[in-house]
Amino acid sequence: MAETATDRIVMEVARYRPGTDTEPVYQSYEVPVTREWAVLDGLNYIKDRLDGTLSFRWSCRMGICGSCGMTINGDPKLACATFLVDYLPGPVRVEPMRNFPVIRDLVVDISDFMTKLPKVKPWIIRDDEQPPDSEYLQTPTEMAEYKQFSMCINCMLCYSACPVYALEPAFLGPAAIALGQRYNLDSRDEGAADRADVLAAADGAWACTYVGECSTACPKGVDPAGAIQRYKLTAATHSVRDLVLPRGAR
Repeated sequence: MAETATDRIVMEVARYRPGTDTEPVYQSYEVPVTREWAVLDGLNYIKDRLDGTLSFRWSCRMGICGSCGMTINGDPKLACATFLVDYLPGPVRVEPMRNFPVIRDLVVDISDFMTKLPKVKPWIIRDDEQPPDSEYLQTPTEMAEYKQFSMCINCMLCYSACPVYALEPAFLGPAAIALGQRYNLDSRDEGAADRADVLAAADGAWACTYVGECSTACPKGVDPAGAIQRYKLTAATHSVRDLVLPRGAR
């Protein structure tokens, strides 16, 4: 269907106000549609022209900051990269990301992720200390080894899609594990052993059942499910090696 300047679509937006609502309610708004308008544009239209009380997060509008993650017609997506024209004739339902406490309307609390992320030490760890004016060189091939896993924008869509995290909130989660693996694969890093206790714990990589929804939801093609399975293989190989080989031969 080709849209015209007069096309409009109904957006059903989840509303939740702490202290007022006992559970989310849905409020319908009619907004204009053009080929360029994303769901985020529709939400801003509502905020600016129809209902200034609506709360949601956004920043860059370019799929870089990851702040506008939401549930759109049942799927975890970035509101700035999901277009209203694709949902004509409508309606399009917009809800907060699943698996997170709702603060207000479409705003969720991601404190759990922010607490877990530092545990995987997502930074380069070295045993030696280079002078300030020196650098650790690596080849394009060495960079390609981890580049895919470095594209994470912390949008939390993978957590919203993850059935394991939904059932077991203690699970370290897709993005945190993928970012830990990103540094394990970095040729400049020497901190894999420092991350092992967290990544290889019962609520770390081994809790993943490889459903793969996290990789499907990822807007940047990071493939956290692949990172987790790759780490499992590495961890299992090291465990067998440590069991079979004498200490001096490891």
